[in-house]
Amino acid sequence: MNVGLYQSAAALTALERWQDLVSQNITSSQQTGYRKRTISFSTQAAGELQADPKARIGSEGSTPSLFPTAISGINYMTGEMQPTRGEFDVAIQGEGFFELQRPDGSKVYTRSGEFRMREDRTLVSSTGDEVLSTSGAPITLLPNGGSVTINQDGSIAQGATNVGKLGVMKFADNSRLVPLSGGFFVPAPGSPPPESVDQPVLLQGYLEGSNATPLREMVDLVLISRAYEANQKIITTVDQQMQKTFDALG
Repeated sequence: MNVGLYQSAAALTALERWQDLVSQNITSSQQTGYRKRTISFSTQAAGELQADPKARIGSEGSTPSLFPTAISGINYMTGEMQPTRGEFDVAIQGEGFFELQRPDGSKVYTRSGEFRMREDRTLVSSTGDEVLSTSGAPITLLPNGGSVTINQDGSIAQGATNVGKLGVMKFADNSRLVPLSGGFFVPAPGSPPPESVDQPVLLQGYLEGSNATPLREMVDLVLISRAYEANQKIITTVDQQMQKTFDALG
């Protein structure tokens, strides 16, 4: 087996995975509350190379055969706060996620605070999911209750009446969150339940932008392209050398 050939092929697979993540970041860079997809590279041992074909594995002079692998992740760094002056737009400064309830009763979590009022005066997300309070119940606004004020701690008031408090939840380990389309997350099976953030810091009239920078992602695309070309050349060179060897041996 020509190890170099397989190592370059594994590198191409890892680069393709990186390119997919970068493309997703560029596509979602304008999505409210989007969390950047990241990738890290490591090597995985797959046997050993022996200088002496008769030597035993693990003997002196053997060299581990390493193949590149890619591990994807998510960057939870806070994005830029963008003023909108929208009455129902809310941004979280610091840790935490808004808790939403879907029509089927399941719960999802998001950094996007782009809310609106449904016809029955229930506070919902831009996708129509109900926004939950700290008690785990949907938040319903008062008819003819006047303008809405969302305080820094998440409490919602209409005039002098308190109508609820936005639930801001946190997880013990964000790496165990499973991303869904639309910027939503759910905890992986077996994960501890979320807890309320003790002292959330919310901003009314703001939305949190994506933490993915298009320019940075474009630079990564150039790096991926160059690395891809280099590994393709290696594969082509090795293939030509093998063909010459076969031709010489007849």
